[in-house]
Amino acid sequence: MSEVTEETAPVEVAGAEVIDTQEMFETVAGLPEQVFDAAVTARGLEGLPERHRIENVVVLGMGGSGMAGDVLAAAAGPFLPVPVVVAKGYELPAFVTETSLVFAVSFSGNTEETVEVASAAAVEGARLVVITQGGELGRLATSWGVPMVTVPPTLVQPRSGLGALAIPPLVVLEEMGLFPGAQQWIDFTVEQLRRRRDLLVGDGLLARSIATRIGRTLPIFYGGGLIGATAAQRWKNQVNENAKVPAFWHTYPELCHNEVAGWGQHGDLTRQAFTVVNLRHDFEHPQVVRRFEVVDRLVEEVVSSVEEVRAEGEGQLAQLLDLIMVGDFVSLHMAAREGLDPGPVPVLDAIKAAVATGVGV
Repeated sequence: MSEVTEETAPVEVAGAEVIDTQEMFETVAGLPEQVFDAAVTARGLEGLPERHRIENVVVLGMGGSGMAGDVLAAAAGPFLPVPVVVAKGYELPAFVTETSLVFAVSFSGNTEETVEVASAAAVEGARLVVITQGGELGRLATSWGVPMVTVPPTLVQPRSGLGALAIPPLVVLEEMGLFPGAQQWIDFTVEQLRRRRDLLVGDGLLARSIATRIGRTLPIFYGGGLIGATAAQRWKNQVNENAKVPAFWHTYPELCHNEVAGWGQHGDLTRQAFTVVNLRHDFEHPQVVRRFEVVDRLVEEVVSSVEEVRAEGEGQLAQLLDLIMVGDFVSLHMAAREGLDPGPVPVLDAIKAAVATGVGV
C-alpha cells in the first residue's frame, strides 16, 4: 500500500495543456474563503424556529447540493439532540411535520426534485430554511416568507460551491442552540483548508501524484464511518463530473460484510482495472482501523495499487473538508492529464432537458 504525502510524492506534470473554462482550479483553491464567507452570510437569519419546537432535521438536495446534507449528517449529526435525515429524491419523509426543520438546498434553485419536495414540506407545515442562488426555489422561499441564504452568483457549478451550501446549516443550528460551538469548528476548518490549499496549489505534488497513480484505472474510494463515507462519496462524484470517469465508493465496516467477497475472483482483470484509495481520518472506530489493515492485505494483490490519504485538522468538520479538498484537486488533475475541461457536464444538462421535455437525449 502506498501512503502519498507531500514529502514523498514524485513530481509529475500533466501531459496536456490545462483546459479550465469555468476556472474550477481557482474555485476549489478558494474553498477556505468560501467557507469563511458562508458562515458570515448565514448569521442573523430572521424567522428561525425555537429549539424546543424542533424534533428532527431534514436536508433536501441532489448532487452537489445534496452533499451539503451529507456533510451536516457526518460532521454535526452525531452531536445533535435530534436526528438528521438527508433526503435525495422526489419523496418527502412521512414523519415531516411542523416539528421538522427542513433545509432545502438547491444551487440553481431549479432542481426539480428539491423544488417538489420542499413544496410538499411547506404544505406539511415544516419550518423551512432555503439555501440557493435563486430560481424557482428562491421565488417560493420569498412567497412563503421563510429564511433564505443566497449562494454567491460568482459560483458556476454546484460541486464547486460546497462551502457556500454546507456551512449555512451548521450556523443556523448553532444560532438555534442545537449545535453549540459550530463557529469554532468552522474556524478550525478554515485554518486547515488554508494550510492544505497552500500545499495543493504550491508544488501540487500530493494531488497530482494520486491522479498519476490512478492513471486510467477506475478508482474505488473506501472510507470509515460517517466522515470517511462522506469523503469517499464526494471523491467518487468529483471524479465522475470533473474527470468524466467511472468511479465507485464504499464504507467500513459495511464493505467487510459484502463487497470484499467480490475480490476473490478475476484477479487478472481487476489488477489492471481498479485502484483502491483509502481515505483515513482520526475519528475511526478502533475496529475500523483494524478492518482497513485486514482488507488491504486481501485486496492489494488483485488491484493495481492501494493508495492512502490521511486527513489533517482539528475536529470532524475540518478533517472531512480537508479530505474533500484533496479529492477535488485529484479529480481536476485527472481531467488535466487527459486534456479534459472539468467544468461543463453536458450529459447532465442533456438528461435534465430530456426529462423536462420528454425528448430523448
